[in-house]
Amino acid sequence: MYKARWWEPATNDKLLCTLCPRYCTIGEGQNGFCYIRQNIGGELYSIGYGKPTGFAIDPIEKKPLNHFYPGTGILSFGTAGCNLGCKFCQNWTMSKARMDDINSLSVPPEGVVEIAKRNRVPSIAFTYNDPVIFGEYVIDVSKIAREENIKSVMVTAGYIDKRARSEVFRYIDAANVDLKAFTETFYHKLTFSHLENILETLLWLKNETDIWFEITTLLIPGENDSSEEIKQLTGWVAENLGDSVPLHFTAFHPDFKMRDKQPTPFSTIRMAREIALSAGIKYCYTGNVHDPEGHTTFCPGCAKPIVKRGWHDVTSNKIKNSCCGYCGTKIAGRFE
Repeated sequence: MYKARWWEPATNDKLLCTLCPRYCTIGEGQNGFCYIRQNIGGELYSIGYGKPTGFAIDPIEKKPLNHFYPGTGILSFGTAGCNLGCKFCQNWTMSKARMDDINSLSVPPEGVVEIAKRNRVPSIAFTYNDPVIFGEYVIDVSKIAREENIKSVMVTAGYIDKRARSEVFRYIDAANVDLKAFTETFYHKLTFSHLENILETLLWLKNETDIWFEITTLLIPGENDSSEEIKQLTGWVAENLGDSVPLHFTAFHPDFKMRDKQPTPFSTIRMAREIALSAGIKYCYTGNVHDPEGHTTFCPGCAKPIVKRGWHDVTSNKIKNSCCGYCGTKIAGRFE
């Protein structure tokens, strides 16, 4: 039992959760939309605190992060629940599970860091479901990790209240943010959330933190894959976040409540990458497809391939002192 942060009393003996823009009002014995924030005796508890559903050692490129210590391993874990309702969720067996529906472990924050140390990985990822909903656990794990010189990574949709955001991200070193589309219609209809909140998080990361971040967009046929929408998305990123924020366009496969859709054609993924590069984005990648060119980091100065990848494995790295090993151009990211 762990008392939650970010809530206040509401009317009719309910509690108002202020962690994310959903602002759930939660009655006695009830859970919020995310399943793991519960009203118990008139106080809000984070019932997912210290309850990961399992651990894995992944390549950091799988998050995906291509400019944050490429080629290194990362300890990955999540809990049950999520504060979005994505009909296309690729991890729905976890994100749509309640704590009593899924087998979970009991691991205190120091235990998570100890697992990372024991496996000699330099980073920990809060991932699989959205770590915003277990923000208290994120803070405690990442604080201890920083004391042990272990990096912390958020893989998130960025749907978080601005007042809670600075606390949850306080000890975070890097993030991959899902920019799921660039229309409010998509966000409202397919995720039960709002685009503006995610854009605010991205602007905050850029303008008010030194957190390294990359952006992923899952392209779904007929929903967010038009060339016009991709132009709007990449244009907004270039204008508001800069040309050095890496973009990842990944292929959808039928899952959860969108099994009637076809997988994303390879041509669509390549088109999105070409649009991004034409918009001035220096680093754009493709995912969930076999595409050696789309997996490679090219130097924006001399155009030579400086990090080659086979799927998520780094096969060649020519970055030296955060610069291109051929021409000396500074490469955006964290490499040393």
